[in-house]
Amino acid sequence: MGTVHARSLEPLPANGPDFGALGEEAEFVEVEPEAKQEILENKDVVVQHVHFDGLGRTKDDIIICEIGDVFKAKNLIEVMRKSHEAREKLLRLGIFRQVDVLIDTCQGDDALPNGLDVTFEVTELRRLTGSYNTMVGNNEGSMVLGLKLPNLLGRAEKVTFQFSYGTKETSYGLSFFKPRPGNFERNFSVNLYKVTGQFPWSSLRETDRGVSAEYSFPIWKTNHTVKWEGVWRELGCLSRTASFAVRKESGHSLKSSLSHTMVIDSRNSSILPRRGALLKVNQELAGYTGGDVSFIKEDFELQLNKQLLFDSVFSASLWGGMLVPTGDKPSSIADRFYLGGPTSVRGFSMHSVGPQSEGDYLGGEAYWASGLHVYTPLPFRPGQGGFGELFRTHFFLNAGNLCNLNYGEGPKAHIRKLAECIRWSYGAGIVLRLGNIARLELNYCVPMGMQKGDRTCDGVQFGAGIRFL
Repeated sequence: MGTVHARSLEPLPANGPDFGALGEEAEFVEVEPEAKQEILENKDVVVQHVHFDGLGRTKDDIIICEIGDVFKAKNLIEVMRKSHEAREKLLRLGIFRQVDVLIDTCQGDDALPNGLDVTFEVTELRRLTGSYNTMVGNNEGSMVLGLKLPNLLGRAEKVTFQFSYGTKETSYGLSFFKPRPGNFERNFSVNLYKVTGQFPWSSLRETDRGVSAEYSFPIWKTNHTVKWEGVWRELGCLSRTASFAVRKESGHSLKSSLSHTMVIDSRNSSILPRRGALLKVNQELAGYTGGDVSFIKEDFELQLNKQLLFDSVFSASLWGGMLVPTGDKPSSIADRFYLGGPTSVRGFSMHSVGPQSEGDYLGGEAYWASGLHVYTPLPFRPGQGGFGELFRTHFFLNAGNLCNLNYGEGPKAHIRKLAECIRWSYGAGIVLRLGNIARLELNYCVPMGMQKGDRTCDGVQFGAGIRFL
């Protein structure tokens, strides 16, 4: 699977001597690989036909959009390269289990001396597929069961039903996905879902029932997503000992919001990158399209990675966000930011930094967090070139703060408050990369700058997730 096959190209006109016509006494001239490649690159060819074997319910128009560049190839090397690119595009549609490419000389009455035929041998996915897997979130594991109807209408549409049961969250949802023909990055999706989550750091239980519609599209080097979401939220206490501040948040609310996300990502890996940068900016506006929750919310994420000597990597990251209520009601505990834990400011317990009441953490309306990291190979490089490459030694310095702001004050007062009572920590540990799925960290942490009410984790701390500070 994945091989581009090219059959004999003898009918094509050759530049240079015909070695097959030489006598037995002639001296054999060995062509170096570079010379062979140069001959192929200089050979003018024309792709006359593109055939598909194995198509069933897939419509022709979406296929034509993906293989159009194959006809633009001018030589054999370009034909092979563009055929491979077309194969990758076809696989990306998520409607084929296998795609093979066969390149042959053109046959038939209309065949040109330098004409080629390209054949894509495809195997479509079944109309109904199922899956069972495990997923790692931010310090949470879950079991996921899914049913999928791929290529529902013949143009790469997809309907998915998914049930997830996790340590802190249980959810199920139904989604419809539709890409734009010829431009898979431009796609539209609709989701119906129900999510029930438990948040022990706040003694809170939350059940969301909602619907969302989003459209994703690229602009130059950026990827954008515009989303509308309407959700009916039900908040309740997780235990009888919940504080009064949490109890008064209990009840029902209806949130209708518009959001926009912009992402610029040049990293070579999203889990444990060695080089590249990430910039992610998200804005959310709630209350202007209905509902009884009103706010403006902005947050961002910045990460820079640089490879150093001896296969080591330096990484710097910065997070920040602000929530401004725009209605008569104060912000909800379900919309605020939280900080602390093995995936953000290490050395502190999960989401256990900032405003709290009777041991229940209430979140904050503004925060920032930053981290400096150095990743190096394991000492003495055990398992080099194999399993040992999944492990890295990790040295880190983290800092951050979470608080509520008085929006009647000016920006200088806000900056002063965010600069007060900074929590920070340092330490070292080991990182394990689980493919491109998630990563695990085992660190020895030394928390500093603790404030009254903060819950710390002084010593060994374990973390699992996909998004780390």
